[in-house]
Amino acid sequence: MTTSTTDAVAQLAPQVVAWRRHLHQHPELAFQEHRTAEYVEGVLRSFEGLQISRPTPTSVLAVLKGEGGAGRTVLLRADMDALPIHEENDFEFASKTAGVMHACGHDGHTAMLLGAAKILSERRAQLQGELRFIFQHAEELFPGGAQQVVDAGVMDGVDLAVGAHLYSSLPTGLIAVRAGATMAAPDTFEIVVRGKGGHGAHPEQTVDPVVIGAQIVTNLQHVVSRYRDPLEPMVVSVTQFHAGTADNVIPDVATLGGTVRTFDAQLRENAAVWMERVVKGITEAHGARYSFRYQQGYRALHNDPVVTGELQQVVHDTLGEAALVEGKPTMGGEDFSAYLTKAPGAFFFVGAGNEEEGISAPHHHPRFTVDERALEHGMRVMVGAAMRFTQGV
Repeated sequence: MTTSTTDAVAQLAPQVVAWRRHLHQHPELAFQEHRTAEYVEGVLRSFEGLQISRPTPTSVLAVLKGEGGAGRTVLLRADMDALPIHEENDFEFASKTAGVMHACGHDGHTAMLLGAAKILSERRAQLQGELRFIFQHAEELFPGGAQQVVDAGVMDGVDLAVGAHLYSSLPTGLIAVRAGATMAAPDTFEIVVRGKGGHGAHPEQTVDPVVIGAQIVTNLQHVVSRYRDPLEPMVVSVTQFHAGTADNVIPDVATLGGTVRTFDAQLRENAAVWMERVVKGITEAHGARYSFRYQQGYRALHNDPVVTGELQQVVHDTLGEAALVEGKPTMGGEDFSAYLTKAPGAFFFVGAGNEEEGISAPHHHPRFTVDERALEHGMRVMVGAAMRFTQGV
């Protein structure tokens, strides 16, 4: 008799927690996940029925061919990289690498997918189609690992893709998923204002790039409030302003940087044009020069409506109606969008916050952590989605 998914996940949960804690202790930055990839590959090789390869030096692909007949090819994805943040938690399993920590839950994503791969490998006799488990490097750093593994052929022949993210602002026990726009395109910009420096006591002899830069900061908000359709979400945030070295010296140069977040592709294109128009007008009006660089980051992530509907049903069937909530769009970015250029798919959020236990720090915070009970919920949905989506059409 086949063990139920709930029982199988519960039995494996202590091991999944152990995998997560090991990964948490040994974090590696984007494009540097050599030990992480070796560890993941070693765990996968302890399972039966998997074909394991390395699409890139620091990613791992495991392929499971079902023995239950023809079906669809489904990709399940986890990311593995950590962040350049010094951990302030005092766990026994806190990061052993100074200045690097898993502050976004990728250790949990990897552990959940390892658990799902083990359970599904043990059910390959009943499984239809093909499953691909991609343990991806470098989600946190553009140009990202997703596009690299896509270019390496990981998505060739895939019918649909599913990804998950632990989410500390969502209570444990809840799963959030929505159709359509889910995560924004995270673009960046740099503006260099070149004026004429001089003594702070004689501003009339200068072309002050600090004052000009300050006007640029405030006027860029007109791009959001007056240029675009107010029903189209958009964020323009100036997050850096560097100028000067002394209190009594007006500098020659001021450098500004920041991020732009959009969901709509045309709005994304327009943003760069509109922003440079503002910068050009202000600098010319004050006799300064400028350079403007706009770099597009990951694409916006849009969940396929059909796949989303099926995934919502999986959540309903595996965790119950009360566990499913309608996700809200977030201006955060995700390179899972690269997979969706090759096949439809859906990305869901696994609640991992617990205010009563003090698990509430936001992502990318030095005290970030997750409620480890959430790992079971994520695994159950992954296993359920794999069994449902691979069934022959």
